[in-house]
Amino acid sequence: MEQRGKSRGAQRQDHGVQSSGGAGKLYVVATPIGNLGDISARALAVLAQADLIAAEDTRTTGNLLAHHGISAKLIALHEHNEAQRAAELVARIVAGKSIALVSDAGTPGISDPGALLVAQARQAGVVVCPIPGANAAIAALSASGLVSARFLFYGFLPAKAAARLAALEALREHACALVFYEAPHRVMECVAALAGVLGGERDIVIARELTKLFETIHCCRLDEAGAWLAEDANRQRGEFVLIVSGAQAAAPEGLSAESERILRLLLAELPLKQAAALAAAITGARKNELYARALALRED
Repeated sequence: MEQRGKSRGAQRQDHGVQSSGGAGKLYVVATPIGNLGDISARALAVLAQADLIAAEDTRTTGNLLAHHGISAKLIALHEHNEAQRAAELVARIVAGKSIALVSDAGTPGISDPGALLVAQARQAGVVVCPIPGANAAIAALSASGLVSARFLFYGFLPAKAAARLAALEALREHACALVFYEAPHRVMECVAALAGVLGGERDIVIARELTKLFETIHCCRLDEAGAWLAEDANRQRGEFVLIVSGAQAAAPEGLSAESERILRLLLAELPLKQAAALAAAITGARKNELYARALALRED
């Protein structure tokens, strides 16, 4: 947020690597989730000037760097070696080296390796600089059309059925939109579990292959999602972001289904206070109860 008394331009930082003052830094660099053009000028400058790039897959990152004409030294940092390699990399930073951390796609540490390295770097007093950019969850939310003031990012649900159902039960009453990642070979069973636990009447946005050639963003009822995926095997390919609308607040016991229906219709056209007053006049229900219910519906 812009600070009072300062111009917007005065707060912008240079695109390149910030001065380290003799000490190294850790740069957490977001990379494209598909389209190689979705990377910032600042990210490219950091990658070009870093002493070392810690990459989830050196081949994938090597292709990205080659596309942008960058030659850099790469070292592998992935889920199987992060616990051992983090201490080594922190020691290099403390000794004065600047390291850029990247994952295969998107933002490191968000359902990708990197969080452990960042934690150890911060514990060692290392300056950690985020270089923001592509993120699949945010990209999907921005194009979802779901109207929700809040969302909960869960990431990947457990692979085993029992653990997945238990996780969904814990999320069932959340009023915010729920955001999941899923792999292609599990998307059908994941959607079935979502419908079974959360309820088929909710909306789901299925976003696959974001920013890539076969990008697809489809919205439907949750109990229709499995059939839509099954209609075409190609719809089950790629990496998925699944967004499910939040739970609706239950109507108060004293409010009839008809009063609830009329209140919802009026809320779609009128300000909250006016809708509650008119619903009370039409249904005979208590205005205070209708107003409280209208507040809960607006928050949802």
